[in-house]
Amino acid sequence: MDTSAAPTSPNGQRPDPSRIERLCIERGLKMTGQRRLIARVLSEAEDHPDVEELYRRASALDSRISVATVYRTVRLLEEKGIVERRDFGGGRARFDPTDRGHHHHLIDVDTGKVIEFEDAEFERLARAIAERLGFSLIGQRLELFGRRPEDAPAARPGRKSGR
Repeated sequence: MDTSAAPTSPNGQRPDPSRIERLCIERGLKMTGQRRLIARVLSEAEDHPDVEELYRRASALDSRISVATVYRTVRLLEEKGIVERRDFGGGRARFDPTDRGHHHHLIDVDTGKVIEFEDAEFERLARAIAERLGFSLIGQRLELFGRRPEDAPAARPGRKSGR
């Protein structure tokens, strides 16, 4: 197994597996050093990075990693259900780890800032709509696109936010 790109602690030991690395192992993926690095970068991301941003962050930690490796790894993580592709506009697919729990997104169309939020009232309404149409809701995704009025103060997100 290639561990050359795996980050190590000051005592030379590999740190505990990141949460995404653990998901990879659980789903039977072979964990090369470069995959471990990409998994760690994704686990530590508080935003929704695209592949180019993942590559920038990973290559800052290990200059030997290639953008092609990042693309292949992200595609594999998506196929295994470890990350989800998101389209927040701007022509770039961004990625959201599936282990973050159920949440929705509000995208500021002027700045590209993505605000994650949860809303119990929306959840109730979504279930009610599905039931009214004769369905049992098994999942849903909400992405709102908005523009803040120029004179409006910055809102406090209900959850973490990030770009």
